[in-house]
Amino acid sequence: MTLNIDTKSMIVMKRVINTLLIVDIGIVIFCLLSEEKIWLINSQIAFISSSIIMFASIISYRNMVKSRIDAGLIIAEDNRDTIEKIEDPYDLYDESKETSMQEIIKEEKETTKKNRRSIWQVTKDSKAALSFYRLGAYALLILGFFYLNNNKILNISFYLYSLALPPIIIVAILMRKE
Repeated sequence: MTLNIDTKSMIVMKRVINTLLIVDIGIVIFCLLSEEKIWLINSQIAFISSSIIMFASIISYRNMVKSRIDAGLIIAEDNRDTIEKIEDPYDLYDESKETSMQEIIKEEKETTKKNRRSIWQVTKDSKAALSFYRLGAYALLILGFFYLNNNKILNISFYLYSLALPPIIIVAILMRKE
């Protein structure tokens, strides 16, 4: 049984959200049992803003890749096996292609000339880095930090600890083999 990419990504995202919620509930319980209100405020602001940044990044990069696949700029599949990709990454020794090395070099030079990109194209491709989602998430992070700092309740060690947890959790879940 094979699942399509969207179904797999939805399953993984549900797993990520559930894990983040469980960890956040654990942090809240720990802070309440320790009777540390400042830790609770710091952890929630950092944890939630970091989680939102991670989700915004995932969504913006997913949209960018999807649009590039739809435009035909990225090939969705490569039929070569892994060893063949490692041994011949540029497909120079393919028997079905009867071209000389100099023809390949000419083709690559022409491809390089065609693929030169203007500043407008580069900024168009940087949409994922400058997406509204990510900018809003970083603004939330900055506002939360300033709120804590201005009200003199910033506990930098607990704030940084809670800020680092969501990326670590998400990377661990994405790297885990099923």
